[in-house]
Amino acid sequence: MSRRNFLTAAGVGTAAALAPVAFAEAAEGQTETKVITGHFDPGVADFVYLPVQVPAGVNQISAVYSYDEPAVPSGTPGNSCDIGVFDARGTKLGGAGFRGWSGGFRDRFSISRSEATPGYLPGDVMPGTWNIVLGPYQVAPQGMDYRVEVTLTHGAPGAAYQPNYPPLKASGRGRAWYRGDCHLHTVYSDGKRLPTEVAAGARAAKLDFITSTDHNTSSSHGVWGEFAGPDLLIILGEEVTTRNGHWLALGLKPGQFVDWRYRSRDHVLPDYAREVHDSGGLCVAAHPYCPWVACNFKFGYADFDAVEVWNGPWTWDDDATVSTWDNKLVEYVRGGGGQWLPAMGNSDAHNPGNVIGLPQNVVLADNLSRDAILAGIKAGRNWLAESAAVDLTLTATGPRGQSAGIGERLDVGSADKVSVRLDIKGVPNGTVRLITDEGQILQQSLDTSGAGSVTWLTTPAVSAYVRAEVRHPLTDGTAGAPALSPALNFGAMAAMTNPIFLGRS
Repeated sequence: MSRRNFLTAAGVGTAAALAPVAFAEAAEGQTETKVITGHFDPGVADFVYLPVQVPAGVNQISAVYSYDEPAVPSGTPGNSCDIGVFDARGTKLGGAGFRGWSGGFRDRFSISRSEATPGYLPGDVMPGTWNIVLGPYQVAPQGMDYRVEVTLTHGAPGAAYQPNYPPLKASGRGRAWYRGDCHLHTVYSDGKRLPTEVAAGARAAKLDFITSTDHNTSSSHGVWGEFAGPDLLIILGEEVTTRNGHWLALGLKPGQFVDWRYRSRDHVLPDYAREVHDSGGLCVAAHPYCPWVACNFKFGYADFDAVEVWNGPWTWDDDATVSTWDNKLVEYVRGGGGQWLPAMGNSDAHNPGNVIGLPQNVVLADNLSRDAILAGIKAGRNWLAESAAVDLTLTATGPRGQSAGIGERLDVGSADKVSVRLDIKGVPNGTVRLITDEGQILQQSLDTSGAGSVTWLTTPAVSAYVRAEVRHPLTDGTAGAPALSPALNFGAMAAMTNPIFLGRS
């Protein structure tokens, strides 16, 4: 059965539909398979829907897909195509019909009432029109030939799937600094770790909390309860992977799905950010300068609560993000309006070679609960570390003993003398930098012990905020300096803080 031409189009040039595939009713235990082939030309819609008419009495729907990968000239993207499915409740953006997404990580899926392929949601295979969705996000100049094989199995439905969601609170230590990684993937999207392996890795890294953020699916939410415990809070989330960048939805309700089928110019992202906020969650711009296709963040920051300035091992795009974030701080202190944008750091770990907790967020929270951790992140009461081996404190003290910490404001007069102190340990031969709205204003080196203290005096009239960075040495062993250079000016980040704001607001 060939499907070379689109029959209908929908949205703003972002979606198209193929002719429907019909299946007949059959006796219990019987299976029927149909094969659909076709061709996509360059410029195809973001998402192409293949309607499948499912009769009554089906207890499992399965699909296998493939596409050709012709040779392309150097520097030209080759063919890449994602897959997912929506059930008979429809494909409406944000609607109830979502039943799973595996991107390009898997070439097949199955769904029944009792179980489903990771990335997909178990549940009734209700009669009506289901839609297998193809996402051809890279198409070679020659186009893409695709093949989809759909199989329906007839029979009585099995027992209903029973999710096991994690609790909203762990034991904790009262008001304290808690360490966590809020960007992690499993086999439920494109990761190669099982949830049990991610939880074990978090405990090995001495983390207090993690957030599950599989791409474009909530399918892992129902398995995390088994792996949480008094020592490990597991927060539910999703990495929303659009064609104009990725963002993290942190603190979702169990089973909550956040749609991703839009671009910046569709002007619908605020609707989905609002849904996350209404659930008590946070929206975080992820790896804004990631160089991969569709990873560059193009939505702006107006609807977001934080930005992921450090993603995995330190690279040039993290330096670029920190610079952009610092410019946003200057915009805020000069009266740009709105709330300032706190920084986060997460590992984005997918595979066994990726280190969970590199980097991590160290969050001041009233307790170890979903709400308290998210409140600390939203307020910017957190700093970023490469591991649990790094520890620091940053405080600002006024002339009458007033003090403020990371993410807080020191309420003193513009001419009042302010003492800033940073204590650090765990970064041998590291470079300590204090940075304000003027740029770097102090640089000192640590000795081989990796521990030390730095103090600095200023006034709010001179410095609207102060933040700290601790860097490793450059590869040649030198400390680095903020001077013109064709290479990186400093070594990899070991730790950095959100700002302390100085002076009355």
